[in-house]
Amino acid sequence: MVPAWLCLLCLFIPQVTLETEDGRVLWGPQHVLVRVKDENDQVPHFSQAIYKVQLSQGTRPGVPFFFLEASDGDAPGTANSDLRFHILNQAPSQPSADMFQLEPQLGALALSPEGSTSLDQALEGPYQLLVQVKDMGDQASGHQATATVDVSVVENTWVPLDPVHLAENLQVPYPHHIAQVHWSGGDVHYHLESQPLGPFDVDKEGKLYVTRELDREAQAEYLLRVRAQNTRGEDYAAEPLELPVVVMDENDNMPVCPPRGPAISIPELSPPGTKVAKLSVEDADAPGSPNSHIVYRLLSPEPEEGAMGRALELDSTSGSVTLGDAPLQAGRDILLQVLVIDLGGAEGGLSSTCEIAVTITDINDHAPEFTTSQIEPLSLPEDTEPGTLVTTLMATDADLEPAFRLMDFAIEAGDVEGTFGLDWEPGSGRVQLRLLKNLSYEAAPSHKLVVVVRSVAEPVGPDPGPGATVTVTVLVERVVPPPQLDQESYEASVPVSTPAGSLLLTIRPSDPMSNPLRFSLVNDSEGWLCIEEVSGEVHIARALQGAQPGAMYTVLVEAQDADEPTLSTSATLVVHFLKAPSAPTPTLAPEPSRHLCTPRQDRGVVVGGPRGDPDLAGGHGPYSFALGPNPTAQRDWRLRALNGSHAYLTLGLHWVEPREHVVPIVVSHHDRVWQIQVRVIVCRCNVEGQCMRKVGRMKGMPTKLSAVGILVGTLIAIGIFLILVFTHLTLARKKDLDQPVDSVPLKAAV
Repeated sequence: MVPAWLCLLCLFIPQVTLETEDGRVLWGPQHVLVRVKDENDQVPHFSQAIYKVQLSQGTRPGVPFFFLEASDGDAPGTANSDLRFHILNQAPSQPSADMFQLEPQLGALALSPEGSTSLDQALEGPYQLLVQVKDMGDQASGHQATATVDVSVVENTWVPLDPVHLAENLQVPYPHHIAQVHWSGGDVHYHLESQPLGPFDVDKEGKLYVTRELDREAQAEYLLRVRAQNTRGEDYAAEPLELPVVVMDENDNMPVCPPRGPAISIPELSPPGTKVAKLSVEDADAPGSPNSHIVYRLLSPEPEEGAMGRALELDSTSGSVTLGDAPLQAGRDILLQVLVIDLGGAEGGLSSTCEIAVTITDINDHAPEFTTSQIEPLSLPEDTEPGTLVTTLMATDADLEPAFRLMDFAIEAGDVEGTFGLDWEPGSGRVQLRLLKNLSYEAAPSHKLVVVVRSVAEPVGPDPGPGATVTVTVLVERVVPPPQLDQESYEASVPVSTPAGSLLLTIRPSDPMSNPLRFSLVNDSEGWLCIEEVSGEVHIARALQGAQPGAMYTVLVEAQDADEPTLSTSATLVVHFLKAPSAPTPTLAPEPSRHLCTPRQDRGVVVGGPRGDPDLAGGHGPYSFALGPNPTAQRDWRLRALNGSHAYLTLGLHWVEPREHVVPIVVSHHDRVWQIQVRVIVCRCNVEGQCMRKVGRMKGMPTKLSAVGILVGTLIAIGIFLILVFTHLTLARKKDLDQPVDSVPLKAAV
């Protein structure tokens, strides 16, 4: 408010500008600037008069466990609104008068170092602090206000937890609850640390969860550290709680054979016992446990008929392969297949088949080579089926002997996930690169594979050269599925008199979580319909002029993916036109009044088909029920069919105004349409679901005031009567006492 004298001054000073502190011009041209200075005329006040606060034993000194809130109406940023908080009194003052400390500017309440060492719930009850807030900063002057803070001390529940043992690959719903921590004070936030980082989480109530299956082979143990913090991220306790999580082993890993390498070359006529190879099979299960105890069994080659022993021997414990007693001839190739089983070979153990190629040869002095070192980039859609042939590679070997031309192929680089595989025929230089797993454009839009070819036999000679490589680049094409609607086609029936703007039906996607769609109508030649682009609601666009009862009108609904406009789908919408309801029929069969409760309860009104229509020709349904075109009725009410003759009317909103409502309902049967007005009384209800009504004073019944008047009048009448009786008795007795003795009559003689 601008003072009156200042406005008067403006009238006598020409070319004066009156402006507030925030720059708003109040009067006159801008030549003389008069600012309204803020005065300290506002008293600060707390957000609450009494604060209820919990304090847990074990809270670190200096860590705020509560923040006071106060405000001042003076200009922000000035000394008039510069607030300072102080503790005026602490009750009780035992065991120390300074159990708490209050940060003056932030209003942060915390334990003092002395209070932290002497806090004991068993010895002291709750504390009551009288706190003050004052403006004008550190100046002695200023306005002030006070409030009370009731601090209740609760027992420290921040106790260590026992280790948790979890089986790997645990088949339970995730996240899975494993433990619970609790800080007994108020306003606490929990923070979880995991060493190493693992699939764990903590909620606001201190419940600890594992969020997915654990793999002992990836990580056998975790150490979870949980911190209880205030809103500023400061720890209440000096140390976090530690929870060890031990992952228990399951036999979920089969023995892994070493990669199949080049064939092992053994000179002919080598003596029995010559070492051929030693299988180094690995099992990722717990070392030293039965899950990783491996035994070896030789599958092939089998002993030749008539031979005096085996050509190769296998040690079932160590996996060592040696030459047997049967002699080997030069040029013979052997594929050694070994079955490796964990669980010590017991039933239920997991197994793998390892292969070792053995060649009895003289010399192999040439390495195989590819016919080209690079393949042009190939494109594959990401929905390509596994097993599809990607490309065929060709390799040659310059050696003349067939044994020297045996080749081995492998993907040396670019396929860490094993997405691709190689197929080839032994003795052939043709290798097929095939897709083994599903592709993902988001995970890897391209793959650059390096395929290597090597000789099966160990190359010998002065310079046989290393294995040759070829680079194959595979580009992944992104595939996005087209959108889908919840129905393949739609049908609706409307009277030809339906007004413009009426809702016909709603088109929805089959998956509510899919990308948003943009709807449009195609082939709407009459322009009778329109569709909301985003919601899919189909409305009557204009009056159905020219539409004939019994006729059909077909349009095409097109839905386009909002993110991928090139993806779309469509469905037909068939509208059946019905005969318009006649004018007198709204009162054909008036429905009796029913009542419903507000706020909404689980109750409704049963509505039947039309009654008393002489033109119905004795038919009874089936009827179709729908709310009338009234927008208010469609908003406030819901109607669903019970059967072919009745429907169920309920409230559409949680709260509807208590009064009598007339709900229009359209009933159709073949090409006939009726409109029924259903009267429903909406009221507040008691627990039995009965309407509650205001009751006034009944006629002929006394009011409280009249009843009190009658009672008082009755008591006064009784009092007057008693006074008259006592007065009469008193006068009669006095008369007897005043009469002379000789006037007393003598008794008659006997």
